[in-house]
Amino acid sequence: MSHVSRLLRRTFLASALLAASLAQAQPGAPIKLLVGFPAGAGTDALARAIGDKLKDELGAPVVVENRAGAGGQIAAQVLKSSPADGHTFLVSHDHTISILPAVTKNPGFNPASDFTPVAGIATFSNVLAVSAGTPAKTIQEYIQWVRTQRGGKDSIGVPAPNSIPVFLTQLISKKYGVDVQAAPYRGGAPMLADMMGNQIAAGIAGTQDLMELQRTGKLRVVAAIGAKRDPLLPHVPTFTELGFENLNDYPWYGVFAPVGTPQPVIDKFSAALQKVLANPETHKKLTEMGLHVNYETQGQFAGRVRSYTQTWEGIIKASGFQPQ
Repeated sequence: MSHVSRLLRRTFLASALLAASLAQAQPGAPIKLLVGFPAGAGTDALARAIGDKLKDELGAPVVVENRAGAGGQIAAQVLKSSPADGHTFLVSHDHTISILPAVTKNPGFNPASDFTPVAGIATFSNVLAVSAGTPAKTIQEYIQWVRTQRGGKDSIGVPAPNSIPVFLTQLISKKYGVDVQAAPYRGGAPMLADMMGNQIAAGIAGTQDLMELQRTGKLRVVAAIGAKRDPLLPHVPTFTELGFENLNDYPWYGVFAPVGTPQPVIDKFSAALQKVLANPETHKKLTEMGLHVNYETQGQFAGRVRSYTQTWEGIIKASGFQPQ
């Protein structure tokens, strides 16, 4: 077989495979949005908010499927094993993609080789909040309270073990020379319940978990991650303002597909998502959740994920943490 014939044959086979993949993603076939957290959690609420509108843009039913457990690890494993036919996507925040692989020996997936970023949805901030039972209104006042009222020791609630709030707690302890330890909970809800009951004096969580409690004065946010102050919390200084390093990158929500998903399928989904996020009703709903609607193209989102992952891999490594 001549070189030209072989080249033509390879081109034909590649075209046939692409056509077959696209044919599988038939108009009207159900589209599944995997979520790695329980129904009612922040990621679930976000997926359902966009899913309701995506079905109109894509002309197909959109179903949210909760595969809760292990910080999104189970859902990520399901995505890895799913056909790359445009029927299955993962709605995820940064923990599953950027943090889990850095703190887990065998997560069962590699985001860089198993997934294709599709588009960014929104950003938010991880924040330090204190309970209304403490007199502190700033991080400095909280630290002073720990020194004078707790003998220099305290526990800061975090929604999950081996998560960004854990490593942020370590950075706070180191910077201010106090012994504050992360107290992991099974989710943000029980942690916030203990804060409101004054069982713990402080906690770290995403803005989407505690905005309503901040609005009603049931707790006070005293510091936030981000390059600049959160417009939803304009009175709250950033950790960067307070002298912390490498805490400029915002946590994010975005969509991923199995690697090998045809580019036309990804482009169609991304374009539909852009329209959904521009919808005033959707925008209002996500903003009320404490999120900043921030549609990003595939390339923009991939760059965000890459930069964010590199930053936190460095912080985790510098902490001396050993993957478990």
